[in-house]
Amino acid sequence: MNLDATDRALLQLLGEDARVSHRQLARELGIAQGTVTNRVRRLEQEGVIEGYRVALNAGQLGWTMTIMAGLRIQKGRMIDVQQKIAADPRVFAVYDVTGDWDSIVLARVRDRADLDNLTKTVFTLDGVSRSYTHVVLNTVKEEAFPSLSKDE
Repeated sequence: MNLDATDRALLQLLGEDARVSHRQLARELGIAQGTVTNRVRRLEQEGVIEGYRVALNAGQLGWTMTIMAGLRIQKGRMIDVQQKIAADPRVFAVYDVTGDWDSIVLARVRDRADLDNLTKTVFTLDGVSRSYTHVVLNTVKEEAFPSLSKDE
């Protein structure tokens, strides 16, 4: 999809606050409210905007630790194992990756006991041949999507 400067600016503002009114977006972008409505509708229809979500503070909800795990998965078992891992409510991302690992998993746990449980139940599922787990000590930057630049 070819995004122009107005599309990128619109998406940037929606990324900062998806609840902002079309009237306010029009004011900030210096365009007509109808133009904002039409562009948002087009971006939704073309799949650029997939939905609107609330940004939650994991720590305030009791999810005190973020975990990154690399998994080696037995040949022919990738999809099955990844689907089982993705079904765990503590897991918020599962990726196929290149390199030494077959899959990278991101999860949040409540405490060390919960981490122990995740490691012993989810990361040792039948089909997982090896895993490594990292605990995130400090989050320097974490965003839902990167900033939209003029070069896109």
